[in-house]
Amino acid sequence: MSTPSGAAAVPRISEAVHRRRWAILVVLMFSLLIVVLDNSILNVAVKTIATPEPVGIGATQSELEWAINSYTLVFAGLLFTAGLLGDRIGRKKVLLFGILVFGVGSALAAMSGSPTELIAYRAVMGFGAAFVMPATLAVLMNVFERDEQPKAIGIWVGGVGLAIAIGPVTGGILLEHFWWGSIFLVNVPIVIIALIAMILLVPDSKDPNPGRIDPLGVVLSVVGLVLLVYGIIRGGELSDFTAASVLLPLLGGLVVLVAFVLHEKRSSHPAIDIAYFKKPAFSAAVAAIALVFFALMGVTFFAAFYLQSVRGYSALEAGLLIVPLAVAQMVFAPRARLVVDRFGARAVCTAGMLLIAAGLSAFAFFDASTPVWVLEVVFFAQGAGMAHIMPPVTVAVMQALPREKAGSGSAVTNTFRQVGGALGVAVLGSLLSTQYRSRIEGHLEVLPSGAREAAGESIEATLGVAEKLGPAGKALIGPAHEAFLHAMHLTALSAAAVALIGAVVVALFLPGRPKAEQEDGSERVVTGAGR
Repeated sequence: MSTPSGAAAVPRISEAVHRRRWAILVVLMFSLLIVVLDNSILNVAVKTIATPEPVGIGATQSELEWAINSYTLVFAGLLFTAGLLGDRIGRKKVLLFGILVFGVGSALAAMSGSPTELIAYRAVMGFGAAFVMPATLAVLMNVFERDEQPKAIGIWVGGVGLAIAIGPVTGGILLEHFWWGSIFLVNVPIVIIALIAMILLVPDSKDPNPGRIDPLGVVLSVVGLVLLVYGIIRGGELSDFTAASVLLPLLGGLVVLVAFVLHEKRSSHPAIDIAYFKKPAFSAAVAAIALVFFALMGVTFFAAFYLQSVRGYSALEAGLLIVPLAVAQMVFAPRARLVVDRFGARAVCTAGMLLIAAGLSAFAFFDASTPVWVLEVVFFAQGAGMAHIMPPVTVAVMQALPREKAGSGSAVTNTFRQVGGALGVAVLGSLLSTQYRSRIEGHLEVLPSGAREAAGESIEATLGVAEKLGPAGKALIGPAHEAFLHAMHLTALSAAAVALIGAVVVALFLPGRPKAEQEDGSERVVTGAGR
């Protein structure tokens, strides 16, 4: 991959920083672990939190989605601004601030007395995480030389896999021995260790010539992203994307974001150079990130209910079953650069997308008695597919920008990831709920009208009513499982279709095997994703 204009003017990394670069990477991964760990823990805890007191807090399906989405809404809305602030005032400062806020939010979330409090404190955690995520990748780009960046990014992505593996297992152990709030309280000691390590090891860095701040651009980006993500979430909550309360924020968000783009194109000091999106490889890379997380986040949401509500596994057992997905990422992500060097980003990412699509399609054939080894193979395949997509597309985005704009580049990748994930949870979650409700309604006629509506909201709600009815409720269990499996099959195929669209995008627009001319005229392969 050729060096973009502007990058050559950046001075070489100092020798002191260069010597401790791998220790710094470990600290950055530890910081990343905090953010990803919490979300992966929450995925196996949704069933427990939905249980009435004293075991849980009796959160409804809608409240559970908002416990996830309040975090996403704030996180996605502030990512771009947080990346800009890191470039301007220093990434280390922003990182320390974000980790501290995340720790405070975690402690408050652990003590939540109601679903409303949990939703609010999750928003605080999202606020902190918005300053952590882009800063970790921006610091990485500033402590590694260009030739080592693909390897470092692969390890960084593998760290996400590690968090995905640790999260469900840790969550399951905590839920078996402690109350549900422990899944948030566990973040606090990790935050303390990360803060100390950050202060001691991580160097500060920022854009040496940030120019004037662009307050209008910042406001437009925040308002546009918040409105867009809120509309997406609201549509999933109502299972209706034509309602006025959905269309107004969606359209408003799109209008504001268009205004943001027009403003950036005309600004003498833009927050990000919109011209980068004219490059097919850059745009295809960020689109691939969004499509991958659209497909996987929606499936992750219903997989927890499939494993626990239909298959009857405990939270810990469900967490252990998901471990192969994370193990595949840990194994393959750090080595993805080697495959890209040999075959090119286009072939590798297309194959990864097709593998994810195949894994999602497999969910359409799962039932209540599918052998466990089949589940494990599918989860491993999905992890392997993701491990061969995220490192090369992240390298493509980050190396397209000058090093001093690393915070902005990191914010772009994470913004598309979060918006894609929010769309996945909203759209696929809406499809799942609608299909489940249509299948189970005919079996709820024996219930009073008020209980009938509540019982039809989700499989967990139906099983909760069945348990309260005692022996008379057993007749609802079979239909609930059948209704959920039908809904899951359709949702999984829809997610697979999105992954196939992603495969087409990367096959058309990502670069092939990168080559460069040597002095003697022969060609050699260049490390990196190319563009």
